[in-house]
This record gives sequence, structure tokens and C-alpha cells, in this order.
Amino acid sequence: MSEKKPGLIRRIFRFIGSVVSAIRYMISLVVVLFFIAIIGGMFVDDIQPMPERGALYLAPSGTLVDQRSYIDPVSEIFAQPGQRDTETLVRDIVQALDHAQYDERITHVLLDTNYMAGGSIAKLEEISGALQRFKRSGKPIVAIGDNFSQSQYFLAAHADEIIMNPLGRVMLTGFGSYSNYYKEALDKLKINVHVFRVGKYKSAVEPFLGKGMSDEARADRRDLVDSLWQFYTSRVEQLRGLPNGALNDLANNIHLRLAEENGDIAALALQQGLIDRIATRSETKAHLLEILPQSNGEFDSVPMAAYLNHMKLGSLKAVNKGRPEIAVVVASGAILDGNQPEGTVGGDTLAEMFAAIEDEDQVKAVVLRVDSPGGSAFASDVIRDSIASLRKRNIPVVISMGSYAASGGYWIATESDKIVALSTTITGSIGVFGVIPTFEDSLSAMGVYSDGVGTTNIAGMLQLSRAMTPETKMIMQSGVEHVYSRFLNLVADARETTPSAIHEIAQGRVWTGKKALELGLVDALGDLNDAIASAAILAGVSDYKINYRRKPLSFMEQVMMEISGNVDAAVGAMGLQSWLPMSLQRQLASALKPLQFLDALNDPNHVYLYCESCPL
Repeated sequence: MSEKKPGLIRRIFRFIGSVVSAIRYMISLVVVLFFIAIIGGMFVDDIQPMPERGALYLAPSGTLVDQRSYIDPVSEIFAQPGQRDTETLVRDIVQALDHAQYDERITHVLLDTNYMAGGSIAKLEEISGALQRFKRSGKPIVAIGDNFSQSQYFLAAHADEIIMNPLGRVMLTGFGSYSNYYKEALDKLKINVHVFRVGKYKSAVEPFLGKGMSDEARADRRDLVDSLWQFYTSRVEQLRGLPNGALNDLANNIHLRLAEENGDIAALALQQGLIDRIATRSETKAHLLEILPQSNGEFDSVPMAAYLNHMKLGSLKAVNKGRPEIAVVVASGAILDGNQPEGTVGGDTLAEMFAAIEDEDQVKAVVLRVDSPGGSAFASDVIRDSIASLRKRNIPVVISMGSYAASGGYWIATESDKIVALSTTITGSIGVFGVIPTFEDSLSAMGVYSDGVGTTNIAGMLQLSRAMTPETKMIMQSGVEHVYSRFLNLVADARETTPSAIHEIAQGRVWTGKKALELGLVDALGDLNDAIASAAILAGVSDYKINYRRKPLSFMEQVMMEISGNVDAAVGAMGLQSWLPMSLQRQLASALKPLQFLDALNDPNHVYLYCESCPL
């Protein structure tokens, strides 16, 4: 008998099943190949052959930072392309330059600032020191750029020759510190912002109090920006051989000078001595071929990332087993409660790192790089307490101040054996505030009311839909004053003076590192390398290795970060990017800043040690 033919429905389902199976096998194959590529990439570094003689190609990308911000790998895959290149570690640049000055294979530094988005004046100062040390080797530095922003030009000014595109420009505008003030907008929205503070210079809360800057805040910021601008102009004038005051005169009169040059800003830069040569990209390449070592029609160079990898390979050959360690921990970003990703400072995160160091016999000293405007008072004290525990184990702790170590950043620094700051570090801001918004008037305007009963007068004290009671206001103000008193005592004990003496220079006022040294708030001026050297002296070690500590990542986090790095380029090529224009994203971020500010600093007691004027 012939076999009965399956029915139409059964044949349809069989066909669908075959298609699903085929798709499943294809997906499985793609996944296997994908992970093979990922695993292979984990064992392949950017190791390019070193030329026998060539230039170190230094092209900082994005913002100059002390610690790269952690980006959730899944989000990173679908973010803007090149997200991983939006930050460059300052210490990478410094290490490359310091090594290159003694490396006979390196004949020049080719400094390309086109990809650098910017950096604080303190970050620039630290790199400036490394560039000047390199120059003492007698090896030339050549700087190239299509345009030069203020921060880009500061680095380029160290070059023996600066080359700029004929359609480029050097824009030196000076430093400014401006804020938006939201009081009228908040009134129109019927949002009541309750402010509690100690310190007449503590300006972080002023945007919620009026339409403009107070006289105290204006004087404080004026002193700060003038001091930083003086550093910038004097350093550049010295490097370029310009007369004193030349840059200030140019910035104030550039509209007149530019008219004299018929609007040719590149010609103006050349005439003013800011650059040495105007050249198109092809002309620049031809000139570099004349002055740099070359082979096969190309000048010989090695990118900084590849050069650092060669340095790491060399260090692996050194005998490190048993050598004492100087641990370097970075506290970069706002100080927040709990565990936080890199790019912010988690109170529990740093406390756990210090607790782990306590149990490591090979660690003889710790350098804490503080690059923070502060944040949560509670988290700041958690970190300070963990440092105290470390010091009780006779492990010296040296603070290295970065761009800013103010307010909560300075609170942390009080628990140390020595404080080393850059001359342009922003520090101080010894003051305290609390901010709590309530929305009872906003809600009532929409017909929403809060009512009920409580067992005490303060039962609903932090319910944002209710008006703040007088008792609550007294509690908050008392708490702020108590934290300020504790702050004064911590600083006084650390600096071996009295709380009243500290109060005279505190009250929320900010200082540069140079002024802080004069006031006795820091012990010495220097960079991270100077702080490490000081820690070694305090620990009594001369032959040591440096161990840069990071927040431990789980295995899956490491795998996902590797995946995101390899997939990023492919996703960008497919056009799967954020649909929202960057300009609109920035405008939205600015509009939401006041509410984001209140939400981000997550102190459990709503008491903050934060320097609003620090991130200039």
C-alpha cells in the first residue's frame, strides 16, 4: 500500500519547523563565531612594531581625566560611535613622555591636538610638566592642528614648532565661571526649595535663591579665575617667548587685531607669534616627511597606545616578585553613597578597596588621587574613616590632588600623612549645605492635596508633597551646622591649628593649590609622581613597583566590556546610533540640571559637601 501523504496543515508546520531549526543553527553559528572573535581579541593588544628611529605620536582623544568613566557595556554598544575614545588618562600621557625622553628610538614627539575635547587647567599643568621634562632631553616637539582651542593650544605651546591649517584659528578667550539661576522659574512652577547652609561663600545653593551671584560668591570666583588665567598666560608667554601681558591684550582686542588682518585669523595667529607655520594637511605631511625619520614614503612613528604596550611588555620582563608596592587609588567624580561605578566616587566602593589593601603585606604605602568637587557628607566620612583604619596599620597615605579636591574632596584629604596639590588645583570649599524641594504648591495648583494624621509633629517631615514644618527646618539647619563644626575640627586636627583659624579661611571659599599652600591647607606642590615619591619616602622604600587599583569587575562585566568594545565599530557602521541630535541632548541636560543636581547627590541625611564652582 502507498504511504498516506501528510495533510496540508501538517506540511505547513513541518516547513515552519525546518525554517526555525535553520534559523536556530545559523544564530548558534554566529554566536560561536562572535565569541571566538571576542576571546581572540582579549589576547591581542595594540602591539605595533617599534621603528628603529621615529616619533612618538601623541594624539589625546576626548577629555583629559584621572579615571575613565565606567559605561554600561550594553548601553555603550548602542551609544554614539567612538564612545570609548571620549576620555584619555593623564597618567598615560605622562608615562609615555617620561619614558620617551630616555628612549633612543624616539627622536621627536608629534603632538596632534585635533581629537582632544579639553581638560581642566590642572590636567594641562600636569602634562605640561612632562612635556617640559621631555624637552630637556633635547628632542624636538612638533604640534599640528586644524584649529586650537584654549586647552589644545596650552599643550601645543610647548612645541618647538606649531603648524596650523590656513582655515584654522587659535581662540584664547580667557576663563569664566557662569551659572544659571532658577529661583524665578521655580516660583512660577510653585516649587519650594528649602536651603540650609553654613559658609557665606558656599555658592552651590545660590541658583535656588535668586537671579544672580552674591557679592561673596562673585569675589571668590573672581579671585579664582584671575589666578588660573594668570597661570595660563604666564606659562604660554614664557614658552612662546612673548612679552608679559601679550595674551591678555590679544584676548581683549582680538576684534580690532582681526579687522587689521582682514578677518584672516590664521594670519593673525602667525603675526602674533602664536604659531610658526600655516600649512594645509598635504603641506603639513610633506613638511613632516622632511623633518621626521621616514621609510617607504611615510614618516616613522608609534602611537601612544602602542608605545605604552611596549612599555608594559618591557616591565613584564623585570623581576617584580616580592618587591614592595605603592598602591595608587583614584577617587574621581562626585562622591556618592554606596557602591558606585568608576567616574564617580562610591563611599562603600573606596572603603572596600582600602579594606582589601589592609590585608596585603606587599603594600607599603597608598597614594589617593582625589579629583572630586565633593558630594555626600556621609559617603565622604565613610571614605575618611576607611583611610584612618589603613593608617592605624602603619601604612602611610599621601593625597595627590588633581583638578579639584574641594569640599567633600578635602574632607577625605584630612585623613592623610601628606597632601600634595598642583598649583592650579581647586581646593578648600570647606562648607556644608542641604537642599530639599517640596511640591505642595505645585500639586495644589493642579487640585492635588496631601492630608492625614501622624503621631508626632515631624511624622511626615520629608514628604515632598507637604509643606516643611518649622521643626523640620530647625532639624535640618542644626544638622548642617553640626557637620560644618565637625569639618572644622577635622581640618584643624589635620593641619595642627584651631577650628577658629580654619573658619577664617573656610566658609565655603575656594583656593588654588598655590594659595592653599600659603594658607597651610596642603603640604607641597607637585604632581602624581611627586606624591608617589613622597609616599615611598614615608614608607622607607626605594625599590618598589606602582600598582594602580581599580574597582573589581565581575567576570561577566569584563566579558561584556570586551564585547562592547568589539561590537562598537560594527554598530556604528550599521548606523544604529542614538537618534537624538547631540545639540538637543545637551540642551535637555542643561534644562534638567537643577533637578538632576538634587537627585544625584544621594546623601541619606540630605547634607552635602559639594563645590559648585569647581568644574570650571
